[in-house]
Amino acid sequence: MNLKTTPLRDAIVYSLAVGATAVASTGIAVAQEQQQTTTLDRIEVTGSRIRQVDIETEAPVLTISRADIEQQGFQSVADILQNISAVGAPAISRASPLSAGENVGGQFISMRNLGTTRTLILVNGKRLGISTSGLQDVSLIPTVAVERVEVLKDGASSIYGSDAIAGVVNIITRSNFEGATVDAYYGQYSEGDGETTRASGILGFTGDRGSLTAAVEYRKEEEVFARDREYSAYPQSYKHPTRGWTTASQWGQVTDARNATTNPFGVGNLVLNEGADWRRIANYHTQNTNTGTTAADPNGSPVDKSNTNQQTHLRTPLESKSLFVNGLFDITENVRFRGDVLYTDRTSERQVAGYPFQSASAGVVPGGFKMAANSYYNPVGTWHGFANPHAVNFTRRTWEVPRVDQPQSTTWRFAAAVEGSFGVADRMFDWDVNYLYNNNKVHQENYGNLNIERARQSTGASFLDTDGVVKCGTPGNVILGCVPWNPFIPYGRVGDGGLTGNQALQDWLFQRLNSSGETETTVYAANLSGSLATLPAGDLGVAVGVENRKEEGRFIPDAQAVTGNSTTLASGPTQGSYSVDEIYAELFIPVLADLPGAKELSFSLATRYSDYDTFGDTLNSKFGFKWKPLDSLLFRGTYAEGFRAPTIADLYGGGSQTFSFFTDPCDTSFGAAASNPTVRAACGTQAPVVPNPNTFRQLAQGFTPATAAGAQSPVAFFSGSNPNLIPETSESKTLGTVWSPGFIEGLNISLDWWNIRIDDTIVADSPTQILNDCYIQNDPTRCALFTRDAAQGYVNNLAFASINAGYREAEGWDMDLSYRLATEGFGTFNLSWQTTYTTKDEIKTDTNPATKAQQLVGYATSPGFVGTFRVRSNTSLTWDLGMWSATWGMRYYSGMKETCLSAALFPDECSNPEFAVANPVPAQARAINEIGSNTFHDLEFRWKAPWNATVAVGANNVFDHQGPVVYSQPNANVSYQGQFDIGRFFYMKYQQRF
Repeated sequence: MNLKTTPLRDAIVYSLAVGATAVASTGIAVAQEQQQTTTLDRIEVTGSRIRQVDIETEAPVLTISRADIEQQGFQSVADILQNISAVGAPAISRASPLSAGENVGGQFISMRNLGTTRTLILVNGKRLGISTSGLQDVSLIPTVAVERVEVLKDGASSIYGSDAIAGVVNIITRSNFEGATVDAYYGQYSEGDGETTRASGILGFTGDRGSLTAAVEYRKEEEVFARDREYSAYPQSYKHPTRGWTTASQWGQVTDARNATTNPFGVGNLVLNEGADWRRIANYHTQNTNTGTTAADPNGSPVDKSNTNQQTHLRTPLESKSLFVNGLFDITENVRFRGDVLYTDRTSERQVAGYPFQSASAGVVPGGFKMAANSYYNPVGTWHGFANPHAVNFTRRTWEVPRVDQPQSTTWRFAAAVEGSFGVADRMFDWDVNYLYNNNKVHQENYGNLNIERARQSTGASFLDTDGVVKCGTPGNVILGCVPWNPFIPYGRVGDGGLTGNQALQDWLFQRLNSSGETETTVYAANLSGSLATLPAGDLGVAVGVENRKEEGRFIPDAQAVTGNSTTLASGPTQGSYSVDEIYAELFIPVLADLPGAKELSFSLATRYSDYDTFGDTLNSKFGFKWKPLDSLLFRGTYAEGFRAPTIADLYGGGSQTFSFFTDPCDTSFGAAASNPTVRAACGTQAPVVPNPNTFRQLAQGFTPATAAGAQSPVAFFSGSNPNLIPETSESKTLGTVWSPGFIEGLNISLDWWNIRIDDTIVADSPTQILNDCYIQNDPTRCALFTRDAAQGYVNNLAFASINAGYREAEGWDMDLSYRLATEGFGTFNLSWQTTYTTKDEIKTDTNPATKAQQLVGYATSPGFVGTFRVRSNTSLTWDLGMWSATWGMRYYSGMKETCLSAALFPDECSNPEFAVANPVPAQARAINEIGSNTFHDLEFRWKAPWNATVAVGANNVFDHQGPVVYSQPNANVSYQGQFDIGRFFYMKYQQRF
């Protein structure tokens, strides 16, 4: 075997399979023109370890080539992969700035919308490193280093082990490059924001015994603020600009719920009148708490409230610097060393509004603390002549200091292999022994959260000293360093102990928090493949291998977070490791060839044994077939077992406090109790009992009634880990056909049915699910996980963790069509169409046989989960003529359903108030609004300059299409679909080849 062969990409060009390559601007499958060749190296295609001449495997594989990457406006690996029709919405994305933890700033892939941890990411056939929660960050891969991306749309645990349930993404990097190329890219939205800059270069040379390739890339993407788009500028969009504002505002409130006898100035929250003297309680008015929940005034009022979207990112920024080096060296004619090094330094940022500090729920002690009666800034305290001095609770959003996280991720990846070939009895075998080490370090700096103990001291005892300065403590016992705080002075007003313009107070209350983490992946592996025998129909192929993998990880929050002394919420450290030993075997069995009705009939078998030191062992197998009755027609199918092992965070996570977004089923406006009398009755009888089940309203931030489903809790819940988790198991099936009719040259069509069933799902349990199981499913074990406030009924304590429960099953069809037409004088046209049609996506999150599964297809969200588009379709038309070329792309998303904002208050935004699913699930039997489909158009023009350069200009979402308002906020923190374009994006590119 001569190791100095044509690179694998040359073989890909000869593929007839639809879905073998992806088109510019959308990542859509398109067949390349078949070229004549007399020799074709055996190659290894993602999904099999056996090298074959035919790249049409029994499983559907989509390939995105280097040319496809360069001929589109999306310039990061993540953005390119997100535009594949089979890819869904990741749980954490740049459209969700409220996400927290070690994965902030990363970009992740969720095939079939089944979750990012169920899609395996490989680099050159080897695993990409993971975080402690099992997420694989594709933003760490520089685009300049990518030769192609192969996407296996099938389960492959028998080949690659854990996590390959929904599919496999294999990013193959560039090697054997000769020459030099530099690229520049610049773009921005038509609104003038979101600037994106990318500069990269690649240099390589080849010699008689090897090659060296080096690539560098710099990428910077600026932020986009929610306030700069009409659909995201307000909590419930431009349709309701004064509705849904939070009462935990920058105006500050005295919270005194005593009755009118002891408090003659009223009850509830009091807000200082504009410009008034804060010392006199008569200068305070009762807070306007109208957020738009009543028929009398459904529009609400922004008075005394905050619009947090004004300070929150719509798209978070990032900046990355990367270096990639690949080297090949022929040690002998049949033995080669292959190695590559990847270094990436990525800095990102997320900003959300200043913290809504509520003294009554601050800290880990129930009840928080109060502003002391002898605080100088207490208007009903001892200093200003109030008749009945007393301590009070207070609320103040710290608008002056938005919360900002700045995570920095540094990755070193080193892979080395010695590979070669040898012959035995006229049979050739390929072997390799390889090593992988991936190290990722993350450092997160946070600013904008309050030190709770310092906030308590700042609102504790204080006095006006003889020098005219208010000081913490008492005369003769001053608390050094402490700066008194008057939370009732509103944003924008300077002096009197307020935050605005008070740098000393800001420095005292807000500390920079630093969290750090590190994960390491170490793999030793050996593989052997070749031909065991020659059968009448071809070679009996075999591949065997062994692998040892160790995953280690830790994430250590700042000490203030660990102790719960910061409003960033209490969280414990995550630290642990696991190792696995594996062995696999694979067979390719040709049965018939070159016969009438059987140009090819072959079978494949694979099995993998995995032994974990955490839960034990597992065996997973796969079967596949290919049948070609004609040269132009292929039938294929697979059956595969799979599994996903619990992650380090699943098993060893320290847990954390969280202000969860959830829907209380007992809420009489947005919960199941609104339309289900049985649930309403259960809320009044099933402990924890709701004291007022017929009128109960879920309380949101600021302890005011929720204005929509999925409101954020006013008190912190606790999310933890579960050391008793077992692996998820799966079964996946595919059955499809590929047709390339000879009577229509250049036409290729493929159609594949797929089904994936996951059992013992590791479910990120949620408050919504726990409450639904308690009151809707009448499961007393779930009722024991939370308590309610005896007087107001809101959930005041709840703990949840991941559990093995229920199942997830998805099913659908993938259809790919491509057509190439070469004309005389008018150039060459390539038409491509890629569609994923999901017929089923349902999830069950408990072990109760009476519980019905939730349906996700066609929903924007289903309680606790992001829904799945029934249809995603991409179409592209590319034209080439001499030095000129252009690509027109269309990305289609089918319509969806979501819970009506309010069937009673806004009937025009509630198309089906009597909706119930076909197999009614109480949590889903709700009023529904149906939202139409959306299509985004992309356009790019290219010119090949005579000085060996290419100039391109284009626009993504060229018509500036704006998606509909989606109040349930799927994959986003604004009333919009997080997968949709946020505006028209213009760009220009320049590539110079040397």
